[in-house]
Amino acid sequence: MSEVSFEVDGRPVSVPDDGASLLEVLRDRLGLRSPKDGCSPQGQCGCCTVLVDGAPRVACVTPARRVAGRRVTTLDGLPDEERRAWGAAFCATGASQCGFCTPGIVVRLAALRAGGAAPSDVAPVEQALLAHLCRCTGWRTILDAWAAASSRSAGVGDGLAGRDPEAATRRASIEGGTPQAVGVAVALGRGGFADDDAPPDALVAVPRPGGGWAVADTLTAARSAAGKVQGRRTTVPARPPIEVPAGTWALTLRTSWVEPAYLEPDASWCAPGGEPSSPLANGGAFGAKTASVAPAAARALAGEHGRPVRVLLSREDVVRLGPKRPPLAAGLRADGTGVVRVARTSGIAEAIRLVAPGLAVEEVDVAGPPTSASLRAAGWAEAAVLLAALEHLSAPGPGDEPPAVGRAAVRSPAGGYAEAEVGPTGVHVRVACGEVLDEVVLRSYCVGAAHQALGWVCTEGLAVDEAGQVHDLTIRSFGVLRAVDTPPIHVEVVPDPGRPPVNGSDAVFAAVAAACWIAQGLPPAWPSGRPPRR
Repeated sequence: MSEVSFEVDGRPVSVPDDGASLLEVLRDRLGLRSPKDGCSPQGQCGCCTVLVDGAPRVACVTPARRVAGRRVTTLDGLPDEERRAWGAAFCATGASQCGFCTPGIVVRLAALRAGGAAPSDVAPVEQALLAHLCRCTGWRTILDAWAAASSRSAGVGDGLAGRDPEAATRRASIEGGTPQAVGVAVALGRGGFADDDAPPDALVAVPRPGGGWAVADTLTAARSAAGKVQGRRTTVPARPPIEVPAGTWALTLRTSWVEPAYLEPDASWCAPGGEPSSPLANGGAFGAKTASVAPAAARALAGEHGRPVRVLLSREDVVRLGPKRPPLAAGLRADGTGVVRVARTSGIAEAIRLVAPGLAVEEVDVAGPPTSASLRAAGWAEAAVLLAALEHLSAPGPGDEPPAVGRAAVRSPAGGYAEAEVGPTGVHVRVACGEVLDEVVLRSYCVGAAHQALGWVCTEGLAVDEAGQVHDLTIRSFGVLRAVDTPPIHVEVVPDPGRPPVNGSDAVFAAVAAACWIAQGLPPAWPSGRPPRR
Protein backbone atom coordinates (compact mmCIF):
# COMPACT_ATOMS: atom_id res chain seq x y z
CA MET A 1 0.00 0.00 0.00
CA SER A 2 1.33 3.44 -0.91
CA GLU A 3 1.74 6.16 1.67
CA VAL A 4 0.69 9.80 1.97
CA SER A 5 3.30 12.22 3.32
CA PHE A 6 2.53 15.70 4.60
CA GLU A 7 3.31 18.06 7.47
CA VAL A 8 1.20 18.26 10.64
CA ASP A 9 1.81 20.96 13.25
CA GLY A 10 5.36 21.43 12.03
CA ARG A 11 6.44 17.79 11.79
CA PRO A 12 6.57 15.48 8.75
CA VAL A 13 4.32 12.41 8.84
CA SER A 14 3.55 9.49 6.55
CA VAL A 15 0.43 7.33 6.76
CA PRO A 16 -0.97 4.48 4.64
CA ASP A 17 -3.13 5.65 1.75
CA ASP A 18 -6.14 3.49 2.61
CA GLY A 19 -8.87 5.96 1.69
CA ALA A 20 -9.30 7.40 5.19
CA SER A 21 -10.34 10.99 5.72
CA LEU A 22 -7.90 13.56 7.03
CA LEU A 23 -9.93 13.66 10.26
CA GLU A 24 -9.60 9.91 10.84
CA VAL A 25 -5.87 10.09 10.12
CA LEU A 26 -5.36 12.99 12.52
CA ARG A 27 -7.36 11.47 15.36
CA ASP A 28 -6.87 7.71 15.02
CA ARG A 29 -3.49 7.35 13.33
CA LEU A 30 -1.65 10.36 14.72
CA GLY A 31 -3.42 10.76 18.09
CA LEU A 32 -4.32 14.43 17.59
CA ARG A 33 -7.56 14.90 19.49
CA SER A 34 -8.32 18.61 19.13
CA PRO A 35 -10.20 18.16 15.81
CA LYS A 36 -13.58 16.69 16.78
CA ASP A 37 -15.96 14.44 14.88
CA GLY A 38 -19.44 15.96 15.16
CA CYS A 39 -21.04 14.94 11.85
CA SER A 40 -18.50 12.94 9.83
CA PRO A 41 -18.62 12.74 6.92
CA GLN A 42 -21.30 15.41 6.41
CA GLY A 43 -18.85 18.32 6.56
CA GLN A 44 -21.49 20.53 8.19
CA CYS A 45 -20.66 21.15 11.85
CA GLY A 46 -17.14 22.61 11.60
CA CYS A 47 -15.85 20.76 14.68
CA CYS A 48 -13.04 19.16 12.66
CA THR A 49 -11.75 22.39 11.11
CA VAL A 50 -8.00 22.55 10.55
CA LEU A 51 -5.78 24.72 8.40
CA VAL A 52 -4.37 23.36 5.14
CA ASP A 53 -1.62 25.65 3.92
CA GLY A 54 -3.13 28.30 6.17
CA ALA A 55 -6.72 28.04 4.88
CA PRO A 56 -9.57 26.57 6.99
CA ARG A 57 -10.85 23.19 5.83
CA VAL A 58 -13.20 20.63 7.35
CA ALA A 59 -11.12 17.48 7.75
CA CYS A 60 -13.97 14.94 7.76
CA VAL A 61 -14.69 15.38 4.03
CA THR A 62 -11.07 15.85 3.01
CA PRO A 63 -9.43 12.60 1.86
CA ALA A 64 -5.99 12.32 3.45
CA ARG A 65 -4.42 11.86 0.02
CA ARG A 66 -5.59 15.39 -0.89
CA VAL A 67 -3.12 16.92 1.55
CA ALA A 68 -0.05 15.07 0.24
CA GLY A 69 2.93 17.41 0.38
CA ARG A 70 0.93 20.12 2.14
CA ARG A 71 0.99 21.76 5.56
CA VAL A 72 -1.78 20.89 8.04
CA THR A 73 -2.25 22.87 11.27
CA THR A 74 -4.55 21.80 14.07
CA LEU A 75 -5.48 23.88 17.10
CA ASP A 76 -2.49 22.39 18.93
CA GLY A 77 -0.20 23.57 16.14
CA LEU A 78 -1.04 27.24 16.64
CA PRO A 79 1.70 29.23 18.41
CA ASP A 80 1.50 28.64 22.17
CA GLU A 81 0.82 32.27 23.06
CA GLU A 82 -1.91 32.58 20.44
CA ARG A 83 -3.57 29.33 21.48
CA ARG A 84 -3.55 30.34 25.15
CA ALA A 85 -4.99 33.76 24.28
CA TRP A 86 -7.89 32.19 22.41
CA GLY A 87 -8.54 29.68 25.20
CA ALA A 88 -8.46 32.39 27.85
CA ALA A 89 -10.79 34.62 25.82
CA PHE A 90 -13.33 31.84 25.33
CA CYS A 91 -13.18 30.98 29.03
CA ALA A 92 -13.38 34.60 30.19
CA THR A 93 -16.46 35.38 28.09
CA GLY A 94 -18.35 32.11 28.52
CA ALA A 95 -17.91 31.31 24.82
CA SER A 96 -17.26 27.67 25.63
CA GLN A 97 -19.45 25.31 27.65
CA CYS A 98 -18.83 21.68 26.74
CA GLY A 99 -15.87 22.69 24.57
CA PHE A 100 -16.56 20.23 21.76
CA CYS A 101 -17.09 22.73 18.96
CA THR A 102 -14.63 25.39 20.11
CA PRO A 103 -11.36 23.92 18.74
CA GLY A 104 -12.70 24.13 15.18
CA ILE A 105 -14.14 27.59 15.78
CA VAL A 106 -10.86 28.84 17.26
CA VAL A 107 -8.93 27.55 14.25
CA ARG A 108 -11.25 29.38 11.85
CA LEU A 109 -11.18 32.59 13.90
CA ALA A 110 -7.38 32.42 14.07
CA ALA A 111 -7.28 32.27 10.27
CA LEU A 112 -9.71 35.19 10.09
CA ARG A 113 -7.56 37.21 12.47
CA ALA A 114 -4.43 36.34 10.48
CA GLY A 115 -6.23 37.63 7.40
CA GLY A 116 -6.55 41.07 8.98
CA ALA A 117 -10.10 41.12 10.38
CA ALA A 118 -10.38 43.66 13.18
CA PRO A 119 -11.41 42.70 16.74
CA SER A 120 -14.25 45.21 16.54
CA ASP A 121 -15.60 43.85 13.26
CA VAL A 122 -18.44 41.40 13.95
CA ALA A 123 -19.81 40.86 10.41
CA PRO A 124 -16.93 38.73 9.08
CA VAL A 125 -17.05 36.62 12.24
CA GLU A 126 -20.74 35.88 11.78
CA GLN A 127 -20.06 34.94 8.17
CA ALA A 128 -17.15 32.71 9.20
CA LEU A 129 -19.38 30.97 11.74
CA LEU A 130 -21.71 29.87 8.94
CA ALA A 131 -19.34 26.92 8.59
CA HIS A 132 -19.95 25.89 12.22
CA LEU A 133 -22.67 24.74 14.55
CA CYS A 134 -22.60 25.51 18.27
CA ARG A 135 -25.58 24.32 20.27
CA CYS A 136 -24.49 25.47 23.74
CA THR A 137 -23.51 29.12 23.61
CA GLY A 138 -25.96 30.86 21.29
CA TRP A 139 -23.14 32.51 19.32
CA ARG A 140 -23.20 35.91 21.07
CA THR A 141 -20.50 34.97 23.58
CA ILE A 142 -18.29 33.75 20.73
CA LEU A 143 -18.44 37.27 19.30
CA ASP A 144 -17.37 38.53 22.73
CA ALA A 145 -14.44 36.11 22.69
CA TRP A 146 -13.41 37.32 19.25
CA ALA A 147 -13.00 40.82 20.63
CA ALA A 148 -11.39 39.67 23.89
CA ALA A 149 -8.74 37.58 22.13
CA SER A 150 -7.18 40.66 20.57
CA SER A 151 -3.66 41.33 21.74
CA ARG A 152 -4.87 44.81 22.58
CA SER A 153 -7.51 43.48 24.96
CA ALA A 154 -6.77 43.48 28.65
CA GLY A 155 -8.18 41.55 31.55
CA VAL A 156 -8.50 38.15 29.89
CA GLY A 157 -5.58 36.69 31.83
CA ASP A 158 -6.01 32.97 32.36
CA GLY A 159 -9.73 33.13 31.62
CA LEU A 160 -10.68 32.78 35.28
CA ALA A 161 -9.02 35.90 36.65
CA GLY A 162 -10.96 37.20 39.64
CA ARG A 163 -13.29 34.19 39.56
CA ASP A 164 -13.62 31.17 41.80
CA PRO A 165 -12.97 28.09 39.64
CA GLU A 166 -14.92 25.82 41.99
CA ALA A 167 -17.92 28.16 41.96
CA ALA A 168 -17.76 28.37 38.15
CA THR A 169 -17.69 24.59 37.89
CA ARG A 170 -20.58 24.28 40.32
CA ARG A 171 -22.74 26.71 38.35
CA ALA A 172 -21.91 24.94 35.08
CA SER A 173 -22.88 21.60 36.60
CA ILE A 174 -26.20 23.01 37.86
CA GLU A 175 -27.04 24.47 34.47
CA GLY A 176 -25.83 21.48 32.47
CA GLY A 177 -27.44 18.90 34.71
CA THR A 178 -24.25 16.85 34.95
CA PRO A 179 -20.75 17.37 36.40
CA GLN A 180 -18.88 19.79 34.16
CA ALA A 181 -15.51 21.50 34.13
CA VAL A 182 -14.73 25.13 33.35
CA GLY A 183 -11.35 26.40 32.24
CA VAL A 184 -9.00 27.18 29.39
CA ALA A 185 -8.32 23.48 28.77
CA VAL A 186 -12.04 22.92 28.21
CA ALA A 187 -12.22 25.78 25.73
CA LEU A 188 -9.33 24.18 23.85
CA GLY A 189 -11.19 20.89 23.49
CA ARG A 190 -9.76 18.97 26.43
CA GLY A 191 -13.02 18.39 28.27
CA GLY A 192 -12.54 14.63 28.53
CA PHE A 193 -14.76 13.59 25.63
CA ALA A 194 -15.67 9.95 25.38
CA ASP A 195 -13.64 9.15 22.29
CA ASP A 196 -10.59 11.29 23.11
CA ASP A 197 -8.89 8.94 25.56
CA ALA A 198 -9.60 5.58 23.91
CA PRO A 199 -6.50 3.35 23.56
CA PRO A 200 -4.96 3.42 20.07
CA ASP A 201 -5.32 -0.36 19.62
CA ALA A 202 -9.08 -0.37 20.33
CA LEU A 203 -11.42 -1.92 17.81
CA VAL A 204 -14.14 0.34 16.38
CA ALA A 205 -17.83 -0.59 16.48
CA VAL A 206 -20.62 1.21 14.64
CA PRO A 207 -24.34 0.35 14.41
CA ARG A 208 -25.59 -1.78 11.54
CA PRO A 209 -28.73 -0.35 9.91
CA GLY A 210 -30.67 -3.55 10.63
CA GLY A 211 -29.43 -3.93 14.20
CA GLY A 212 -26.25 -5.16 15.81
CA TRP A 213 -22.74 -3.80 15.43
CA ALA A 214 -20.06 -3.83 12.77
CA VAL A 215 -16.62 -4.17 14.38
CA ALA A 216 -13.31 -3.54 12.63
CA ASP A 217 -9.80 -2.23 13.20
CA THR A 218 -10.57 1.23 11.80
CA LEU A 219 -13.55 3.55 11.54
CA THR A 220 -13.40 3.45 7.74
CA ALA A 221 -13.49 -0.36 7.75
CA ALA A 222 -16.28 -0.52 10.34
CA ARG A 223 -18.48 1.90 8.41
CA SER A 224 -17.82 0.01 5.20
CA ALA A 225 -18.81 -3.27 6.88
CA ALA A 226 -21.97 -1.70 8.31
CA GLY A 227 -22.99 -0.32 4.93
CA LYS A 228 -23.39 3.21 6.27
CA VAL A 229 -25.69 5.31 4.11
CA GLN A 230 -24.91 9.01 3.95
CA GLY A 231 -27.63 11.17 5.51
CA ARG A 232 -29.68 13.58 3.46
CA ARG A 233 -31.90 16.58 4.10
CA THR A 234 -35.43 16.19 2.86
CA THR A 235 -37.37 18.86 1.03
CA VAL A 236 -40.49 17.92 3.00
CA PRO A 237 -41.25 20.46 5.75
CA ALA A 238 -41.56 19.46 9.38
CA ARG A 239 -45.21 19.05 10.29
CA PRO A 240 -46.73 18.62 13.76
CA PRO A 241 -47.99 15.02 13.91
CA ILE A 242 -50.81 15.42 16.47
CA GLU A 243 -54.16 17.15 15.94
CA VAL A 244 -55.56 19.64 18.44
CA PRO A 245 -58.33 18.08 20.57
CA ALA A 246 -61.86 18.95 19.53
CA GLY A 247 -63.29 21.87 21.46
CA THR A 248 -63.73 25.62 21.66
CA TRP A 249 -60.36 27.04 22.61
CA ALA A 250 -58.96 30.46 23.36
CA LEU A 251 -55.46 29.25 22.46
CA THR A 252 -54.04 26.30 20.52
CA LEU A 253 -50.55 25.04 19.78
CA ARG A 254 -49.07 22.12 17.85
CA THR A 255 -45.37 21.28 18.02
CA SER A 256 -43.15 19.00 15.96
CA TRP A 257 -40.39 16.53 16.67
CA VAL A 258 -37.29 18.43 17.80
CA GLU A 259 -33.72 17.11 17.70
CA PRO A 260 -31.58 17.98 20.76
CA ALA A 261 -28.70 18.62 18.31
CA TYR A 262 -25.87 18.12 20.78
CA LEU A 263 -22.53 18.26 18.98
CA GLU A 264 -20.69 15.23 20.36
CA PRO A 265 -22.33 12.09 18.94
CA ASP A 266 -22.80 9.25 21.42
CA ALA A 267 -19.53 7.44 22.04
CA SER A 268 -17.99 5.16 24.62
CA TRP A 269 -15.09 2.75 24.95
CA CYS A 270 -14.40 -0.10 27.29
CA ALA A 271 -11.63 -2.60 28.05
CA PRO A 272 -12.55 -6.23 28.76
CA GLY A 273 -13.87 -6.46 32.30
CA GLY A 274 -13.70 -2.69 32.78
CA GLU A 275 -16.19 0.14 33.09
CA PRO A 276 -17.20 1.95 29.89
CA SER A 277 -16.44 5.63 29.48
CA SER A 278 -19.39 7.98 29.88
CA PRO A 279 -20.92 9.45 26.73
CA LEU A 280 -21.71 12.58 28.74
CA ALA A 281 -18.05 13.67 29.01
CA ASN A 282 -18.14 17.42 29.69
CA GLY A 283 -21.63 17.99 28.32
CA GLY A 284 -25.09 17.02 29.48
CA ALA A 285 -26.47 16.83 25.91
CA PHE A 286 -29.56 18.64 27.26
CA GLY A 287 -30.61 15.39 28.94
CA ALA A 288 -30.57 13.37 25.71
CA LYS A 289 -27.77 10.93 26.55
CA THR A 290 -29.12 9.57 29.83
CA ALA A 291 -30.16 6.32 28.13
CA SER A 292 -27.45 6.13 25.44
CA VAL A 293 -26.83 2.68 23.98
CA ALA A 294 -23.08 3.29 23.67
CA PRO A 295 -21.75 2.29 27.13
CA ALA A 296 -23.55 -1.05 27.36
CA ALA A 297 -22.54 -1.91 23.81
CA ALA A 298 -18.90 -1.04 24.51
CA ARG A 299 -18.86 -3.28 27.59
CA ALA A 300 -20.49 -6.22 25.80
CA LEU A 301 -18.32 -5.97 22.69
CA ALA A 302 -15.10 -5.63 24.69
CA GLY A 303 -15.98 -8.84 26.51
CA GLU A 304 -16.87 -10.58 23.27
CA HIS A 305 -13.68 -9.60 21.42
CA GLY A 306 -11.26 -9.65 24.35
CA ARG A 307 -9.94 -6.23 23.37
CA PRO A 308 -10.83 -2.60 24.06
CA VAL A 309 -13.69 -1.47 21.81
CA ARG A 310 -14.76 2.03 20.83
CA VAL A 311 -18.46 2.42 20.09
CA LEU A 312 -19.14 5.38 17.82
CA LEU A 313 -22.52 6.59 16.61
CA SER A 314 -22.57 8.64 13.44
CA ARG A 315 -24.70 11.76 13.18
CA GLU A 316 -27.29 9.74 11.26
CA ASP A 317 -27.31 7.11 14.02
CA VAL A 318 -27.93 9.80 16.64
CA VAL A 319 -30.89 11.15 14.68
CA ARG A 320 -32.42 7.71 14.17
CA LEU A 321 -31.76 6.28 17.63
CA GLY A 322 -31.60 9.28 19.96
CA PRO A 323 -34.57 10.71 21.86
CA LYS A 324 -36.46 13.75 20.62
CA ARG A 325 -38.58 16.36 22.32
CA PRO A 326 -42.09 14.85 22.31
CA PRO A 327 -44.53 16.64 19.99
CA LEU A 328 -47.84 17.79 21.36
CA ALA A 329 -51.10 19.51 20.48
CA ALA A 330 -52.93 21.62 23.04
CA GLY A 331 -56.17 23.53 23.39
CA LEU A 332 -56.70 25.95 26.28
CA ARG A 333 -59.73 27.81 27.52
CA ALA A 334 -59.53 31.31 28.92
CA ASP A 335 -59.66 30.01 32.50
CA GLY A 336 -56.47 27.96 32.06
CA THR A 337 -58.15 24.59 31.71
CA GLY A 338 -57.81 22.53 28.58
CA VAL A 339 -56.38 19.40 27.00
CA VAL A 340 -52.87 18.50 25.91
CA ARG A 341 -52.29 15.58 23.60
CA VAL A 342 -48.67 14.48 23.65
CA ALA A 343 -46.64 11.63 22.16
CA ARG A 344 -46.57 8.81 24.69
CA THR A 345 -43.48 9.44 26.81
CA SER A 346 -42.64 8.21 30.28
CA GLY A 347 -42.89 11.08 32.77
CA ILE A 348 -44.18 13.71 30.34
CA ALA A 349 -47.69 13.98 31.84
CA GLU A 350 -46.25 14.58 35.30
CA ALA A 351 -43.92 17.26 33.92
CA ILE A 352 -46.82 19.12 32.30
CA ARG A 353 -48.90 19.00 35.46
CA LEU A 354 -46.04 20.46 37.51
CA VAL A 355 -46.88 23.93 36.21
CA ALA A 356 -50.34 23.48 34.69
CA PRO A 357 -52.46 21.22 36.90
CA GLY A 358 -55.59 22.47 35.14
CA LEU A 359 -54.61 20.77 31.88
CA ALA A 360 -55.81 17.26 31.15
CA VAL A 361 -53.04 15.24 29.53
CA GLU A 362 -53.77 12.61 26.89
CA GLU A 363 -50.80 10.50 25.81
CA VAL A 364 -51.17 9.18 22.27
CA ASP A 365 -49.19 6.71 20.20
CA VAL A 366 -47.45 8.42 17.30
CA ALA A 367 -45.21 6.70 14.76
CA GLY A 368 -41.83 8.36 14.99
CA PRO A 369 -38.44 8.45 16.67
CA PRO A 370 -38.04 7.82 20.40
CA THR A 371 -38.94 10.62 22.79
CA SER A 372 -37.84 11.49 26.32
CA ALA A 373 -39.02 13.65 29.20
CA SER A 374 -35.36 14.04 30.22
CA LEU A 375 -34.71 16.63 27.53
CA ARG A 376 -34.38 20.25 28.57
CA ALA A 377 -37.54 21.26 30.47
CA ALA A 378 -39.63 18.85 28.40
CA GLY A 379 -43.32 19.10 29.20
CA TRP A 380 -43.27 21.78 31.86
CA ALA A 381 -41.72 24.36 29.49
CA GLU A 382 -44.51 23.80 26.95
CA ALA A 383 -47.08 24.16 29.75
CA ALA A 384 -45.42 27.35 31.03
CA VAL A 385 -45.36 28.80 27.51
CA LEU A 386 -49.06 28.09 27.04
CA LEU A 387 -49.99 29.72 30.36
CA ALA A 388 -47.81 32.78 29.63
CA ALA A 389 -49.48 33.17 26.23
CA LEU A 390 -52.92 32.82 27.80
CA GLU A 391 -52.02 35.56 30.27
CA HIS A 392 -51.01 37.78 27.36
CA LEU A 393 -54.34 37.18 25.66
CA SER A 394 -56.20 38.13 28.82
CA ALA A 395 -54.35 41.45 29.09
CA PRO A 396 -56.27 44.55 27.98
CA GLY A 397 -56.25 45.25 24.27
CA PRO A 398 -53.87 42.69 22.76
CA GLY A 399 -55.42 43.38 19.35
CA ASP A 400 -55.36 41.17 16.27
CA GLU A 401 -51.87 42.12 15.06
CA PRO A 402 -48.68 40.66 16.52
CA PRO A 403 -47.29 43.02 19.15
CA ALA A 404 -44.00 44.76 18.45
CA VAL A 405 -42.64 43.23 21.63
CA GLY A 406 -43.45 39.95 23.35
CA ARG A 407 -43.01 39.66 27.09
CA ALA A 408 -43.29 36.68 29.41
CA ALA A 409 -42.24 35.56 32.87
CA VAL A 410 -41.70 31.96 33.99
CA ARG A 411 -40.79 30.26 37.23
CA SER A 412 -39.45 26.75 36.77
CA PRO A 413 -40.29 23.81 39.02
CA ALA A 414 -36.69 24.03 40.31
CA GLY A 415 -37.29 27.62 41.46
CA GLY A 416 -35.46 29.55 38.75
CA TYR A 417 -37.21 32.73 37.62
CA ALA A 418 -36.84 34.49 34.26
CA GLU A 419 -38.44 37.44 32.55
CA ALA A 420 -37.98 37.76 28.80
CA GLU A 421 -38.67 40.43 26.24
CA VAL A 422 -38.36 39.73 22.50
CA GLY A 423 -38.62 42.59 20.03
CA PRO A 424 -36.87 44.77 17.47
CA THR A 425 -33.86 45.39 19.73
CA GLY A 426 -33.26 41.70 20.34
CA VAL A 427 -33.82 39.47 23.34
CA HIS A 428 -33.65 40.87 26.85
CA VAL A 429 -33.62 38.51 29.81
CA ARG A 430 -33.63 38.94 33.59
CA VAL A 431 -32.85 35.82 35.56
CA ALA A 432 -32.80 35.02 39.29
CA CYS A 433 -31.78 31.55 40.39
CA GLY A 434 -30.35 31.69 43.90
CA GLU A 435 -26.68 32.24 44.64
CA VAL A 436 -25.06 33.33 41.37
CA LEU A 437 -21.75 31.50 41.97
CA ASP A 438 -20.27 32.66 38.64
CA GLU A 439 -21.97 35.29 36.52
CA VAL A 440 -19.97 34.52 33.36
CA VAL A 441 -21.02 30.87 33.36
CA LEU A 442 -24.64 31.66 34.24
CA ARG A 443 -24.88 34.29 31.52
CA SER A 444 -23.40 31.88 28.96
CA TYR A 445 -25.97 29.19 29.73
CA CYS A 446 -28.80 31.72 29.63
CA VAL A 447 -27.69 33.08 26.26
CA GLY A 448 -27.53 29.53 24.95
CA ALA A 449 -30.98 28.76 26.35
CA ALA A 450 -32.43 31.87 24.70
CA HIS A 451 -30.91 30.85 21.37
CA GLN A 452 -32.36 27.36 21.69
CA ALA A 453 -35.77 28.79 22.57
CA LEU A 454 -35.83 31.03 19.50
CA GLY A 455 -35.01 28.07 17.27
CA TRP A 456 -37.65 25.92 18.97
CA VAL A 457 -40.40 28.42 18.16
CA CYS A 458 -39.18 29.63 14.78
CA THR A 459 -37.12 27.11 12.84
CA GLU A 460 -36.46 23.75 14.52
CA GLY A 461 -38.27 20.58 13.56
CA LEU A 462 -37.72 17.21 11.89
CA ALA A 463 -39.50 15.80 8.87
CA VAL A 464 -40.94 12.42 9.92
CA ASP A 465 -43.01 10.32 7.52
CA GLU A 466 -46.23 8.45 8.33
CA ALA A 467 -44.23 5.29 9.04
CA GLY A 468 -42.24 7.16 11.69
CA GLN A 469 -38.98 7.38 9.76
CA VAL A 470 -36.92 10.55 10.18
CA HIS A 471 -35.94 12.12 6.87
CA ASP A 472 -33.82 15.00 8.15
CA LEU A 473 -30.50 13.30 8.85
CA THR A 474 -27.94 16.06 8.36
CA ILE A 475 -26.91 18.37 11.16
CA ARG A 476 -27.93 21.42 9.10
CA SER A 477 -31.46 20.11 8.63
CA PHE A 478 -32.45 20.44 12.29
CA GLY A 479 -33.17 24.15 11.95
CA VAL A 480 -30.71 25.38 14.61
CA LEU A 481 -30.37 29.15 14.26
CA ARG A 482 -27.14 30.31 12.63
CA ALA A 483 -25.04 33.13 14.04
CA VAL A 484 -26.17 35.50 11.28
CA ASP A 485 -29.83 34.82 12.15
CA THR A 486 -29.50 35.16 15.91
CA PRO A 487 -30.53 38.55 17.32
CA PRO A 488 -28.61 40.25 20.13
CA ILE A 489 -29.26 38.54 23.45
CA HIS A 490 -28.85 40.58 26.63
CA VAL A 491 -28.90 38.83 30.00
CA GLU A 492 -29.24 40.59 33.35
CA VAL A 493 -28.39 38.38 36.28
CA VAL A 494 -30.40 39.45 39.32
CA PRO A 495 -28.63 38.82 42.65
CA ASP A 496 -30.67 36.38 44.70
CA PRO A 497 -28.83 36.23 48.03
CA GLY A 498 -29.86 33.85 50.74
CA ARG A 499 -31.21 31.23 48.35
CA PRO A 500 -29.30 28.12 47.30
CA PRO A 501 -28.31 28.05 43.64
CA VAL A 502 -30.79 26.42 41.26
CA ASN A 503 -30.94 26.04 37.50
CA GLY A 504 -31.80 29.32 35.80
CA SER A 505 -31.27 28.64 32.10
CA ASP A 506 -34.28 26.32 31.78
CA ALA A 507 -36.54 29.12 33.05
CA VAL A 508 -34.91 31.40 30.47
CA PHE A 509 -35.59 28.79 27.79
CA ALA A 510 -39.31 28.74 28.58
CA ALA A 511 -39.64 32.52 29.07
CA VAL A 512 -37.90 33.39 25.79
CA ALA A 513 -39.96 30.82 23.90
CA ALA A 514 -43.16 32.34 25.28
CA ALA A 515 -42.06 35.92 24.55
CA CYS A 516 -41.00 34.99 21.02
CA TRP A 517 -44.31 33.23 20.35
CA ILE A 518 -46.25 36.23 21.65
CA ALA A 519 -44.16 38.63 19.53
CA GLN A 520 -45.02 36.55 16.45
CA GLY A 521 -48.73 36.73 17.16
CA LEU A 522 -49.15 33.19 18.55
CA PRO A 523 -49.03 31.16 15.31
CA PRO A 524 -50.77 27.84 16.01
CA ALA A 525 -47.89 25.55 14.98
CA TRP A 526 -44.14 25.33 15.66
CA PRO A 527 -41.81 25.78 14.00
CA SER A 528 -43.50 28.93 12.78
CA GLY A 529 -41.14 29.29 9.83
CA ARG A 530 -40.59 32.93 10.77
CA PRO A 531 -36.97 33.59 11.81
CA PRO A 532 -36.60 36.02 14.71
CA ARG A 533 -36.06 39.62 13.74
CA ARG A 534 -32.55 40.99 13.91
